[in-house]
Amino acid sequence: MKTKVIGFTGYANSGKTTLIRRLTEHYEAKGMNVAVIKHDGHGHYKEAADTDSARFIQSGASASIVISPDSVRTYERRIMPLSDMIETLQERYQYIFVEGFKREPHAKIAVFRTEEQADIVSSLPVPPVAWVTTDVALAEHRVPDCPVFQPDDIESIACFIENL
Repeated sequence: MKTKVIGFTGYANSGKTTLIRRLTEHYEAKGMNVAVIKHDGHGHYKEAADTDSARFIQSGASASIVISPDSVRTYERRIMPLSDMIETLQERYQYIFVEGFKREPHAKIAVFRTEEQADIVSSLPVPPVAWVTTDVALAEHRVPDCPVFQPDDIESIACFIENL
């Protein structure tokens, strides 16, 4: 199976993270490997305070890697285009979910809860491939002939992604 890359775009508190988490649980329960790439456009993410790995980064280390019995965490100071990260992950994961990166060319599902949040479509370089919202009428008005899903309909959303 070729790796499916799908983005989830929307403003803060639109439900993106919850949707990605639920879809990840869905696919992982079926034995599919999912990688999630999150855009941190403001540089807010930091290693947990007062940990050794945070101290290494604070000391100027270019990278800090923590290897545990069940995971590897890597924190690097470098610039990497989204396309390079996707290429790196494609060999190991069936699904790559991208949160944010609205200006990148991958297919995106727009997520919103309010009329104001629905304006996300005006900031996208190409229309979304689907909407996830409780306000179906508002979504259909924004992008005609675009599938619209309820946020709790994980099975239908997953089926849509599988068939992209």
